[in-house]
Amino acid sequence: MALIELRGVGRRVAAGPVWPLREATCQVAEGEFVAVVGPSGSGKTTLLSILGLLDQPSTGTYRLDGVDVSTLPESGRNRLRGHSLGFVFQNSYLIAAESAAHNVSLGLRVRGVPARSRRALVDGALERVGLAEVAQRRAGDLSGGEKQRVALARALVTSPRVILADEPTGSLDSASTHRLIGLLDEVNRAGTTVIVVTHDPLVAGAAGRVLNIVDGVVRDER
Repeated sequence: MALIELRGVGRRVAAGPVWPLREATCQVAEGEFVAVVGPSGSGKTTLLSILGLLDQPSTGTYRLDGVDVSTLPESGRNRLRGHSLGFVFQNSYLIAAESAAHNVSLGLRVRGVPARSRRALVDGALERVGLAEVAQRRAGDLSGGEKQRVALARALVTSPRVILADEPTGSLDSASTHRLIGLLDEVNRAGTTVIVVTHDPLVAGAAGRVLNIVDGVVRDER
């Protein structure tokens, strides 16, 4: 069974005639590294929002681990998102005045994980991305590459089955880009499914498979 399965998924803006996503039919197996590419406005971010349970399809069916997510109440979608998905965005969305460790701990706090357990998990996640030494530094004082690695640690600390990344290298220099790609590859090799929306050919080249979106239609480039 595919971990992620989309059948005829489309997304319409309100009740109007605009369809950022018209037709997405594809499967992603557990443990894959998939890049989603296409021109600006083609529907990439809309697809990622649906995969991340942030938006619901207007048409079609989305199954995550065999569950038709359209049948879930909002509380069920929130619970599934919190336990199965981790997010990394182009803007790291860190709280600048708080430490790197505090930022990484946020998902654990929402879950009610005790402080002692949180510390161990946060330390492990920061070490995994090579940033154990900046745990107590303010996020606002970090470089762009460091912020993105903290954001990746925040996504990893809850042990999600899927990492969803939206243009994670879009604002990074080449050295930071290569480092983040290497980390995503390591995460994937450790068994986590990775889906990345990107314009960057380096990121797409690191993926095992490419989904190409043109005018809201997904084409599976195997």
